[in-house]
Amino acid sequence: MLKKILLTLSLFACSLISLADQLKINDDAPKTYVVVKGDTLWDISAVFLEQPWLWPKIWRLNPEINNPHLIYPGDVISLVFDKQGEPMLVLESNKVKPSYKWSPKIRQKSKDDSSIKLLPLEVIAPFIKYEHLFSAEQLEQLPYVIGSDEGYRTSVNGFKVYVNKNLEVSRAYAIYNKGEEIIDPETEESLGFYVDLVATGQALRRGNMSENEPATLKVSTAKREIRSGDYVVPVHEGQMLPSVFTMKAADRSFRGSIVKAVNNGREFGKLDVVMINRGLDDQVTVGDVMSIKRLSSGVVETSSGPKYIEEAPRWNRLLASDDSDYKMPEELLGELMVFKVYQQASMALILSTEKPARLDDVVTAPE
Repeated sequence: MLKKILLTLSLFACSLISLADQLKINDDAPKTYVVVKGDTLWDISAVFLEQPWLWPKIWRLNPEINNPHLIYPGDVISLVFDKQGEPMLVLESNKVKPSYKWSPKIRQKSKDDSSIKLLPLEVIAPFIKYEHLFSAEQLEQLPYVIGSDEGYRTSVNGFKVYVNKNLEVSRAYAIYNKGEEIIDPETEESLGFYVDLVATGQALRRGNMSENEPATLKVSTAKREIRSGDYVVPVHEGQMLPSVFTMKAADRSFRGSIVKAVNNGREFGKLDVVMINRGLDDQVTVGDVMSIKRLSSGVVETSSGPKYIEEAPRWNRLLASDDSDYKMPEELLGELMVFKVYQQASMALILSTEKPARLDDVVTAPE
């Protein structure tokens, strides 16, 4: 009997996994789509699929698209179905592709590399290469700038600064100014300090702190004024950045919120980088796709009819205690993908939005 139950549960679980990965075509999906400049594979997949993160499945077994990363503006993509009734995309090229030639003497490269990418890596590469969130404890352990060779603050390239710990000669370092503390709106606990990149440089002298001799760092690129006390952190030079992220839907029970926008704007949209209040402690992983949602404005009943809470008379607002008389829905605004995970927070790229996202918008498992 136990074996039968286990077998039944196993088959049921397999069927759920199968359903979860099943491609669902949008009701209004076109038969053909013309690629335009600025498209990504996510954009194109979203035209056809309800779950764009399953994009590898719709490009599968396609002799015309051996490499979906070599699609160009002007190409026509058609939606067809195989013998098993499964959807797939077929490419009808309308453009001569740039080519690469191998030569033992000269390396030739296309001048116009306009091929469609899954995600614009250049947008998120700086956030992968440079750390941007540190706890108070981590900041206490970091070396910092104590002064310069000129004896004053500056942001000129070629400037030399001195650091209060030994550094690795020739290694690249980033210099940060302590930024704002990120507070979790739910727990009111600190998620860490978002540091601002001030400059980058290369270590010229190791230093010898046992003799109180500071290390020397030559500034190669300065973005703003370097100050005493600015933190010094090794740069992840030579780090291999993924050309393709393995996307997957976040766990169904997942729920968090947007706590910071890197552009510091009040509203933000597609390809903006944001921070959410969930990280390793919450089993968040790189590639997690999440929906962005917002709770609709609360409504209370008044003597003159239903009104939004903020517009209702004071008496009604007091009776309502800032709660709506109705259970208002959370409406879908867009999607984002996590690309960097910290202990209690994560950085994500907004993939699409129907309207601008805002701080405190909710993030959940995609629908």
